[in-house]
Amino acid sequence: MAGKMAQATARAAKPSDLRLTALFLDMLAAERGAEKNTLAAYTRDLADFTAYLAVARRSVATAATDDLRGYLGDLTRRGMQAATVARKLSTIRQLYRFLYIEGRRRDDPAAVLQGPKRVRALPKTLTLAEVDRLLKAAGRTDPRAAPATRLRAARLACLVELLYATGLRVSELVALPVSAAQRDARVIVVRGKGNKERLVPLNNAAKRAMADYLAQLALMRGPGGAGSKWLFPSFGEAGHLTRQHFARELKALAATAGLRPAQLSPHVLRHAFASHLLHNGADLRVVQTLLGHADISTTQIYTHVLEERLKSLVRDLHPLGDVNN
Repeated sequence: MAGKMAQATARAAKPSDLRLTALFLDMLAAERGAEKNTLAAYTRDLADFTAYLAVARRSVATAATDDLRGYLGDLTRRGMQAATVARKLSTIRQLYRFLYIEGRRRDDPAAVLQGPKRVRALPKTLTLAEVDRLLKAAGRTDPRAAPATRLRAARLACLVELLYATGLRVSELVALPVSAAQRDARVIVVRGKGNKERLVPLNNAAKRAMADYLAQLALMRGPGGAGSKWLFPSFGEAGHLTRQHFARELKALAATAGLRPAQLSPHVLRHAFASHLLHNGADLRVVQTLLGHADISTTQIYTHVLEERLKSLVRDLHPLGDVNN
């Protein structure tokens, strides 16, 4: 699969570039368990890079460090943000490290490159009151509506409750198997990045939302309903609801709840899950496990929440905590 994706790189890319990038993508898929979306992102970055090299009459095999610096400068001139440039540089570094280790190059021209300084933005999130408004809006249904309309409403309520209760990635959420909704299940098994499994607990609200949704699904008895292996079946190619479809429904729900649609996305609800847990005293390592982060440094984007909580504790509990108020 990765080899085919590599062939989608720039039309101007040389055959040697296609061959080397295909080997790299195959390694990502086979050894690191990179998923389809991850491979697609790497493929786009490599397509842009090899297209630049082709115009400069260079190739992946012959490019020198100055050629790579020229590419980074070109990205900046094209108005790309520092985070985007840093991501593309990361792709190039991994490519050349792989080629060097595999003996495809005698040097690593990317080893000495310095990326742009990145100011890590705080994650967008929601307040508890905003989440409450969203969940209440999702839970409102019209019993007089057509069965298909009631099913869509129950599905959306289930998706939102599950997302806020578990902090799943949206790709993990929409691809949940129907077995995740077993009666009396206290946890669900999630298959995340790198094909790694983790256990995520369910709260009562999420379990009720799943039960209500499955009851509506059973009433329909249509194709893709009963008998589907997916919790959120669809007639699409994947067989389950897509990330994009859910994101659109979530923005419509935001408007109904009196929130700005631009303010809300599935990832924002994932951030809200993590931020609210930490604010209420959860350990950072526990949150890391629940989110499925391989590295604690990824979870540390939420340390601002911990800092605010520590300030509040000192202010509220220290005997002299109010002297500076």
